Amino acid sequence: MGFLWWIVVGLIAGWLTGKIMPGPGRGVLMDIIVGLLGALAGGFLMSTFGLRSGGGFFYTIFVAVIGGVLLTWVFRKLAGRKA
Repeated sequence: MGFLWWIVVGLIAGWLTGKIMPGPGRGVLMDIIVGLLGALAGGFLMSTFGLRSGGGFFYTIFVAVIGGVLLTWVFRKLAGRKA
């Protein structure tokens, strides 16, 4: 059940990140990947700032979206520099 939970969180967070940071669509799989990486990055940032995890489903989505937005922003900055 844990793996399915991460897929659902990744999908929702990736979709929300795409709505906040519009751009060329990459598909459902890329949305899940951005959401999952965003959850990891957001969780790391929250723990760095001393905020605890375990806030439930909506907190997890919120943290994943924050991480996804930051990752998307950084990726676009790095990709724009190379172009």
